[in-house]
Amino acid sequence: MGAGAPAVFLDRDGTLIEDVGYPSDPDHVRPIAGAIEGLRRLGAAGFLLVVVSNQSGIGRGLVSPAAAAAVEERFVSDFAAAGVAFAGIYVCPHRPDEGCRCRKPMPGMLLDAARDIGIALGNSFVIGDKRSDVEAGKRAGCGSILLNSREQGPMDVDLVARSWKEAVDFILDTRVPA
Repeated sequence: MGAGAPAVFLDRDGTLIEDVGYPSDPDHVRPIAGAIEGLRRLGAAGFLLVVVSNQSGIGRGLVSPAAAAAVEERFVSDFAAAGVAFAGIYVCPHRPDEGCRCRKPMPGMLLDAARDIGIALGNSFVIGDKRSDVEAGKRAGCGSILLNSREQGPMDVDLVARSWKEAVDFILDTRVPA
């Protein structure tokens, strides 16, 4: 399983906050129902919380770096005010056609976080609302949960969850004892 702490890697838009397309206005940051309570439970259980987010709107020129930073600042401060702290936030600003190693479904952001923070990938999970999120998790050796998704067709996923409570219960019930 490897040395290091267990983590839950989290997609941001559509998983932690409402997906508004290419987010550029901090006033549109709204937590998904159950996300804050779920993250509190995971943190209390000893999981590091790490955000891994594709933000191609930056690379496409649709969202300025300053606007993206303002959205991230609001997101972090709103969650912190609710008692949730993130061990790391990793963002891929690249367009899909750039073929970078960090854009999900590639596992680059997860691998970087594991190295930077000291995460045991085999004891960790990914929660996201898209196929690319869970594929990145599988490629990194993590458990994977598809949450509130409209994705169709077969995919390699450990759980398709309809709520944050269901996702967190699954993680806490299946975690490897420390």
